[in-house]
Amino acid sequence: MSGGVDSAVAAARAVEAGHEVVGVHLALSRMPGTLRTGSRGCCTIEDSMDAQRAANIIGIPYYVWDFSERFKLDVVDDFIAEYTAGRTPNPCMRCNERIKFAALLEKALALGFDAVATGHYATIVTDANGNNELHRAAAWAKDQSYVLGVLTAEQLAHSMFPLGATPSKAEVRAEAAERGFSVANKPDSHDICFIPDGDTRGWLAERVGAEQGAVLDRNGEVIGKHEGAHAFTVGQRKGISVGFPTNDGKPRFVLEVRPKTNEVIVGPREALDIAEIAGTKFTWAGLAPEHPEVAFDCEVQIRAHADPVPAVAQVVPSTGSGQRSTTETTGVEGTLELKITPTDPLNGVAPGQTAVVYVGTRVLGQCTIDRTVSALPLDLQPVAAQTA
Repeated sequence: MSGGVDSAVAAARAVEAGHEVVGVHLALSRMPGTLRTGSRGCCTIEDSMDAQRAANIIGIPYYVWDFSERFKLDVVDDFIAEYTAGRTPNPCMRCNERIKFAALLEKALALGFDAVATGHYATIVTDANGNNELHRAAAWAKDQSYVLGVLTAEQLAHSMFPLGATPSKAEVRAEAAERGFSVANKPDSHDICFIPDGDTRGWLAERVGAEQGAVLDRNGEVIGKHEGAHAFTVGQRKGISVGFPTNDGKPRFVLEVRPKTNEVIVGPREALDIAEIAGTKFTWAGLAPEHPEVAFDCEVQIRAHADPVPAVAQVVPSTGSGQRSTTETTGVEGTLELKITPTDPLNGVAPGQTAVVYVGTRVLGQCTIDRTVSALPLDLQPVAAQTA
């Protein structure tokens, strides 16, 4: 129970469904703030009190479990390390993967609980053979299946999402008001929970420092300077100092971040188009495809609120380091990667992001993107852009 309206209503519905429910609030910071700032921040004292008030109304036991050390190691430190490596991490995915459905679920099972229920908008469907599948929520506008794409078959077997079939968030708020929950109109949280002021650049600068480096074009020519490579992500336009206007009169966007040399590579908007993505760290959300080495049609989503796009996916050998195959499940020998080729180029994709693969409404699996292939080869970019 985060202290928000969704988890409060989810807990109440679980009780009414006949389950024996215990409310648990996760303390993810050793130094929580006292009050929230609108929709920013989480894990505050106010949040824990809101969760307890809801638990009291429902009539269930309520506890606060301290996961702050695990959260720092698995989410916050990972976030810093990924940015330092020039990648764009998704801390919400890591939190679901390593905290809510790993550390929390492990402790719950050890204590004799059967499942973890959350207020996420997603549904679990059981097929004719008893296999659990993760699907989109009924309310696509609030669908959160993307951030749950990291869940495995074993985790799905011990997960519940009581809000998945709800047509709208308005209905959840109305139900919360009817139940007398004080959080009925509480704003939804957004942005990175451990950076409540939204200043990611400043937050990173305090922890990894900032060192001036070069801004390069795609040909390796120095066209500007920056105050710290960690402050940039692929697709970014703001904050790039290249002496605007450029020769072709077009703005420049970040195409690549090279932390080892402290360089930021920029180029025209069209150079952000990506024709292929791949990742060696991939998982299946439930039963894996029978022959993943055979290309199959799907849709891919690369951000929580992005539209899914048609694509073809397949498990193929990789030249990099990755997971080993088991021939019985993949038919492919050696190190593997999940390669995804969208029908139309994706825009502004960065290593470190998560690509979630769907077949219809079902979440089939996901990968952390290791590499991308540009849809605009260097020798095909506009001449004016090459001299910018």
